[in-house]
Amino acid sequence: MRIGTAPRGDRATAMKVALGVCGGIAAYKAAEIVRLLQDREVQVQVVMTRSAQEFVRPLTFAALTGHKVIADMFAAEDDDGRPNLDSAIEHISVAQSLDCLLVAPATANVLAKFAQGIADDFLTTLYLATKAPVVVAPAMNVNMWEHPATRANLATLRQRGVRVVEPGSGYLACGMVGPGRLAPNEAIVEAVLQPAVPRDPRGEDLRGETLLITAGPTREPIDPVRYLSNRSSGKMGYALAEAALQRGARVLLVTGPTALQPPAQAEVTAVETAAQMCAAVLSQLPQATVVIKAAAVADFRPSAATAHKIKREGRASLTLELEATGDILAEVVHRAAAGQIVVGFAAETQNALENARQKLARKSLHAIVVNDVLQPGIGFDSDRNAVTIITAQEEVTVPESSKREVAERVLDVVRRLREGSGA
Repeated sequence: MRIGTAPRGDRATAMKVALGVCGGIAAYKAAEIVRLLQDREVQVQVVMTRSAQEFVRPLTFAALTGHKVIADMFAAEDDDGRPNLDSAIEHISVAQSLDCLLVAPATANVLAKFAQGIADDFLTTLYLATKAPVVVAPAMNVNMWEHPATRANLATLRQRGVRVVEPGSGYLACGMVGPGRLAPNEAIVEAVLQPAVPRDPRGEDLRGETLLITAGPTREPIDPVRYLSNRSSGKMGYALAEAALQRGARVLLVTGPTALQPPAQAEVTAVETAAQMCAAVLSQLPQATVVIKAAAVADFRPSAATAHKIKREGRASLTLELEATGDILAEVVHRAAAGQIVVGFAAETQNALENARQKLARKSLHAIVVNDVLQPGIGFDSDRNAVTIITAQEEVTVPESSKREVAERVLDVVRRLREGSGA
């Protein structure tokens, strides 16, 4: 099927983007993505899967772009009824003319095909045929997004250089609440327009490093059924672990209780309390070349947990006596060997940069990552974050981005510290 009208104007020198539209309820948002790309003088060629056509008709995109919509692998005949021989190699000609392949929304099915090299329609064949940068914006049910198969496929694609615009969290069309909704259209368009961050061609610029990363909250028991904790989801630490693995590092992940699936290649130690996390970190410290303390460790714990459940009956109030937990970061710095890089995190609610600079100096860290947790929609229990990474040499501001992108920027700083002999 080839549907379209004559292109509008002369855009021979414009950036050319193929927009792959997959079969999901978010397919209707692709029309707005087309408009935003055109506002930036980008020429758009839409490629639709068969399933996508169940949600949006090809004529919609043809009218918006002024170009035919490619909706089938082959066209049986031309308008004059003769066999269409050009369509047999159209995926090659389209692939060679692209500046970027964008897939939005990208379904779990298409991501799996990309990762496994399956080419059974025009879009998946185009992915294999193009040398242009590839950007995917997944959208799917929360359980599909969190399934180990989907996570593994995304890890494979990232390792091959595919840029992933992570979905946001919220109410999904299926009625569930959680991550899986298509990222904001503006964020997707910016990912297309941003130049790729230079990486080692094999994605292994951290090969030879062993990163000891902490993630998640700790739980300090009050009694056998209650505990003190915080709102940390562990997503930042897990994003760091995943990014580091894909850049060639060995990863030792010490994690508090989370609902996340750890990266398959990470060496995972699960803990619950601050004391357990401290013991796990210190026992593995001699193996590490880099320590990144992204966990939200409790600062205080009940001075004595009761052996049995505290009953409500007969109590108008309950007073808990708290005591400070150990300072894991300070102990790591104290024991660190020459050449070990130590990175801390600081969640602040006021004077964020000033407090972080003081913590950097006070604890003799190589770098500190600070964010204001009062900003709505980012930080704790969110897929997005906005941080400043501070070292003695630089301050890197990372505007609101996915936690995966923040992780990449943190690792970029670690790499610069190593290259500049800052450790």
